[in-house]
Amino acid sequence: MGRKVTVATCALNQWALDFDGNLQRILKSIEVAKCKGARYRLGPELEICGYGCADHYYESDTLLHSFQVLAKLLESPVTQDIICDVGMPIMHRNVRYNCRVIFLNKKILLIRPKVALANTGNYREMRWFTPWNRPRHVEEYFLPRMIQEITSQESVPFGDAVLATLDTCIGTEICEELWTPMSPHIEMGIDGVEIFTNSSASHHILRKANTRVELVKFATAKNGGIYVLANQKGCDGDRLYYDGCAMISLNGDIVAQGLQFSLDDVEVLVATLDLEDVRSYRAEISSRNLAANEVTPYHRIKVKFALSGFDDTCVSTSEPIQWRYHSTSEEISLGPACWLWDYLRRSKQGGFLLPLSGGVDSSSAACIVFSMCRQVCYAVQNGNQTVLNDVRQIVNDEVYMPKEPREFCGRILTTCYMASENSSQETYDKAKSLAEEIGSYHINVNIDGAVKAIWTIFSAVTGKQPQYQVHGGSRRENLALQNVQARVRMVLAYLFAQLSLWTRGMPGGLLVLGTANVDESLQGYFTKYDCSSGDINPIGGINKTDLRSFMQYCIETFHLTSLKSILSAPPTAELEPLKKGQVTQTDEADMGMTYGELSVYGKLRKIAKAGPYNMFCKLITMWKEICTPREVASKVKHFFRMYSVNRHKMTTLTPSYHAENYSPDDNRFDLRPFLYNTAWSWQFRCIDEQVSMNLFLLIHQSPYSQDNMDGTV
Repeated sequence: MGRKVTVATCALNQWALDFDGNLQRILKSIEVAKCKGARYRLGPELEICGYGCADHYYESDTLLHSFQVLAKLLESPVTQDIICDVGMPIMHRNVRYNCRVIFLNKKILLIRPKVALANTGNYREMRWFTPWNRPRHVEEYFLPRMIQEITSQESVPFGDAVLATLDTCIGTEICEELWTPMSPHIEMGIDGVEIFTNSSASHHILRKANTRVELVKFATAKNGGIYVLANQKGCDGDRLYYDGCAMISLNGDIVAQGLQFSLDDVEVLVATLDLEDVRSYRAEISSRNLAANEVTPYHRIKVKFALSGFDDTCVSTSEPIQWRYHSTSEEISLGPACWLWDYLRRSKQGGFLLPLSGGVDSSSAACIVFSMCRQVCYAVQNGNQTVLNDVRQIVNDEVYMPKEPREFCGRILTTCYMASENSSQETYDKAKSLAEEIGSYHINVNIDGAVKAIWTIFSAVTGKQPQYQVHGGSRRENLALQNVQARVRMVLAYLFAQLSLWTRGMPGGLLVLGTANVDESLQGYFTKYDCSSGDINPIGGINKTDLRSFMQYCIETFHLTSLKSILSAPPTAELEPLKKGQVTQTDEADMGMTYGELSVYGKLRKIAKAGPYNMFCKLITMWKEICTPREVASKVKHFFRMYSVNRHKMTTLTPSYHAENYSPDDNRFDLRPFLYNTAWSWQFRCIDEQVSMNLFLLIHQSPYSQDNMDGTV
């Protein structure tokens, strides 16, 4: 009698509404799973249509095409003799559900709707779907005729049930259900379910992987069992990058780990596990066994199929492994690079154009593109034909073979240093040195002629000539003079993106990369429609502190020594006149706050949900060693004034890689107004009253106060 089961999970690079491509990737994963001996294959959430369909879920076309793909899957010889678990939207009684469809040998065994929907942060599932809030309830679902003709089934079970095979019991969770306080696997495990599956669309955030891994380990450590997690990978057509990390756990140990970042469209993970290990583990948990007497049983769908062989005594099983985590700098190097690759190959463009200023932000973006080139070359060297085909299409050369990252970078990355009379020789040299090290096609442009032409037009119309503050002008004049330079750079960036390949006798255009980091976006420290604008932004969700650490990583790992001088220089926009050839303007002085402070403000504002007064209350404790309450109050007020004055800029933010949970990305992740009463009169008055109260208490609790003068100290 067999007891060793072989199960497969996968990470698929699905694309919203790419039904042809999604079908082929699903079939490929099932084929690989079968070749590795698996009898059960699990795929990512909503893998048939792609997770990121958004309001396309409202369209009947999306439901129709999903069923058409399901029909192809049911008919395919590849899907025979293996239980297949796929994800798609389904409408039942005129209600739309996020579902798993589990089938075997042209028969649908169960349609399991999602119980707990993800509806925070980037997720809006309640907008398109309804949760199945009837625990352990199963109804009859009448299949479309196109499916009936294949399965010879008029209806199938629909609801919260589990599968009882000849050798074990399998229960389903879908993504968010693992993260909820009362996860279904808890009572399923108490009811005797031995294998839990989770189909996810979980996106990458810096330092998040450990949370996901610990949740999976804990799911089986407390109650015993096998946990199988699949995940979407790649860019599904929007700002998020789904980072794979498929995994299989047994009794609190990880036994199979998938890659977190890779350019493989299909990755399949297989493990063979002994059911007796689950049973013996549970035997010693008396509290679980007592609870089993009281649990309400799940409806079991009987399946005449086994996940184990008839005699598997000599079959070896998967052993526990130690999960290998990436450092934050490695995540920045790999995640945004994979995201950029998906955007580039799917947009059918010829590469990227990056305005390279010689500062930390644009240099970080250049390093991420270089990291992408390294990953592409590595994938090609390892025989990834899909990546090679995409490379050849991008460079428009059917026989091209990328040999090393610098050479490939020269093909797909154009860097442009746009100098003005306010630019220093130092930043020119830094940009040039970095471009040489990574191999980008580098051009130098002087924008003074364009800037002066614009001011000539303005002066001709108004009869006035604005001046910089250092030349006696007002702050408004000073800002206007800076903004024109920044906006001219944006216009030139798009001009060169459209025509630079044409000037070199090559077809296609380039995607313009934006380079505003998350902290500058949060505070609004950029010119609206300036060169920080672009088509996509690989660093828009990463803070300055992490970017600086990433650059140090690039120095050590990629040997880009030119980054040392970039790191050592204070960040500056170089939009005001030089003084004796030296920069006097710095970003932190302009902002009136440090980048470190900005990150703290962002996390308190978004993650801790702190308004001005609450933020002040938290910071007087956090910063008590370095700031007085009055100084904290001044800093908090300044941040909220600048935040609200510049909030309108969030409506124009370049779509950026989502890496931090305090991103100010408007109407996608940060649903706040863009027009504020910037006085914050009530809120700031509460802060002032608290400062006065703190000062009063400080005076009257002092050992030197009149009330405490008793002759001793």
